[in-house]
Amino acid sequence: MPKILVVEDEPDFSTLIAEWLKNEHHVVEVVETGEDALDRLKFYKYDIVILDWMLPGVSGLEVCTKFREGGGTTPILLLTAKKHVDEKEQGLDAGADDYLTKPFEMKELSARIRALLRRPVALTGSVLQVGELSLEPTTFKVSRNGKEISLLPKEFALLEFLMRHPNQVFSAEALLDRVWSSDSESSPETIRTYIKRLRKKIDQQGQPSLLSTVHGVGYKLDGLP
Repeated sequence: MPKILVVEDEPDFSTLIAEWLKNEHHVVEVVETGEDALDRLKFYKYDIVILDWMLPGVSGLEVCTKFREGGGTTPILLLTAKKHVDEKEQGLDAGADDYLTKPFEMKELSARIRALLRRPVALTGSVLQVGELSLEPTTFKVSRNGKEISLLPKEFALLEFLMRHPNQVFSAEALLDRVWSSDSESSPETIRTYIKRLRKKIDQQGQPSLLSTVHGVGYKLDGLP
């Protein structure tokens, strides 16, 4: 479940986008101004930013430029009503990874998001594979050695994130930041609980756990060396 920040000042449109993306199992947060977007990007991590060009105050173009100048690497999908090639070129030069011209179909938005999510990780088709464990982000399916495993939405989101970063250690706070929304009241104890639940579902009796606890540091999914 990728975590997406939507920056759009038209409430009806932002609600439409947010509901569509939530139905596709994304974690979605919405802000209406460029200032709020920069604040969120300063303190929280996202997998994709959907950014409207025409925002009150600080424009989407300025948000993009400032975020990149500050070292931000999160993929940015720029929404624009501008149709001239030179204007689109300006957006890409400011640091956007892709753009959509309004109006657009929600299915096209989904396709652009999938394309951006594929860039930083190695995928086999649309399937994440770590050892015997496989996860299909688009169909919400998880299996080990071909046997399907039933997960709750947040269990799925946590496992997906760890499978996108095998062998990397993340603190409980970092996992909360990446998988839970910023206004969530969850705590590090929540992560410990979900790790235990995942172990019960994905581990096999008599074999080492796929989820390791690095004491004093955090958790990781053990992938191939």
